[in-house]
Amino acid sequence: MSLSAPSRRTAACLALGLFGGLAFGPRLVGQPPAPAPVPVPEPLGGPALPRDWNSYAPVVKRVAPAVVVIEGKAKARPKLDDPDPGFGSGVLIHPAGIVLTCNHLVADTATVEVTLADGRKFPSKEIRRDPKTDLAIVRIEDKAPFPFVEFGDSVAMEPGDRVLAFGAPFGLTGSVTQGIVSATRRQNLNVNVVEDFIQFDAAVNPGNSGGPLVSTEGKLIGLSSAIKTRSGGFQGVGLAVSGKLADAVAADLIRNGAVKRPSIGVQVREMDDDAAARNKLKPGGGVVITEIVAKSPGEAANLGVGDVVTAFNGQVVTTPREMLKAVVAAPAGQPAAVVVVRNGQAFQTRVTPVEQLDVAPAAGAAPGPPLQAAMSLDALGLTVAEVTADAAAKLGLPKGARAVQVATVTPNGLAAQSGVGRGMLVIQVDRFPVATPDDFRTAVERASREKGAVLHVLRPSGGVDFVVLRGQ
Repeated sequence: MSLSAPSRRTAACLALGLFGGLAFGPRLVGQPPAPAPVPVPEPLGGPALPRDWNSYAPVVKRVAPAVVVIEGKAKARPKLDDPDPGFGSGVLIHPAGIVLTCNHLVADTATVEVTLADGRKFPSKEIRRDPKTDLAIVRIEDKAPFPFVEFGDSVAMEPGDRVLAFGAPFGLTGSVTQGIVSATRRQNLNVNVVEDFIQFDAAVNPGNSGGPLVSTEGKLIGLSSAIKTRSGGFQGVGLAVSGKLADAVAADLIRNGAVKRPSIGVQVREMDDDAAARNKLKPGGGVVITEIVAKSPGEAANLGVGDVVTAFNGQVVTTPREMLKAVVAAPAGQPAAVVVVRNGQAFQTRVTPVEQLDVAPAAGAAPGPPLQAAMSLDALGLTVAEVTADAAAKLGLPKGARAVQVATVTPNGLAAQSGVGRGMLVIQVDRFPVATPDDFRTAVERASREKGAVLHVLRPSGGVDFVVLRGQ
């Protein structure tokens, strides 16, 4: 293609300008300074994050020492690929050796072996169970305080919050997985009688049961209890008993050996065909009362053996499980409506549940004494005084925190020998807050002479410590 005269001139001018710029540009005088270089934008995602943000290792290091393996001593050790390993996990929630775990791991054994992360093994027969929430506690003993995990605020957890699940899936101890909270306040799943689950997607498998679910702050916000699956393995839906429910149940088990719940003092069974025909009902249309405890709310409401209950407190009941859930959900001390069928005639009455210790049916007997027996405060050689709110602020306690202060310590007395010093602030005794001298006395006298009471203290120097106060 040939260029016209104007085009040739244009091309020549462009070429000359480029050549001239290259040949003569560096010799020009008074040339303005070059513009500052345009900053290159950071890649998507921003600058590299510090280790605390892109690794969970700091949290794992804090929590892992308190994670344990729970195994019935009479059970054979399983193979690694066994889908039902016969053992599970637990977590220490108190330096005195209180392990929180799942009831289904300890329900059929009187002795368990607890293995710590450092390999130490502790047999224990001190087991307290609550089948209705699938929770249990086990007490182990040692001279030194145990590592433990504090409860966090499970109510504040929201879908999308990151969580870590610890345990021993298929016998692989020291395992940890990460995920997020998928949902909270899961109920009516027919897993437990009393339900308050956190749903999460961190991978958990057989052997994880009883292991802690923790926040990224390393606080206990749930206890892995079950998975929803069609394959038998993990499919992305894990269920953990919420920390709020677990904390309350553990406190009752420690204090009383059982959990206090509403009760009406009746036992029921499923309605068979004969009972249905006799009462002109369809099979599965209610539950049949088989036993009534003397002087119970059920007796006071004129319920009788053989009566069929079809609804309780507005809830239709067709199975004993539904009846039990309706009763324990009813407020104690408030009348609840009961729809009853007797000899084919339906009527409604009212029964007032009372709160009483819920003895674990799996144990077959009373739960036994609390984990702590009596210890006399007077023989320990110390006195404590209440700390006012103003004094607490001056002493460095967090806002709203309460404590008692050690006022006197008898030289060479038992308290002094245990390491208790004058001026110490006692915040908790065996994990129970103490705000008054009466609180302190009650907590200490509830403790065992042999095992002692674990005092959570703030030393005058400002250091936080645990002191085991033992009697004779």
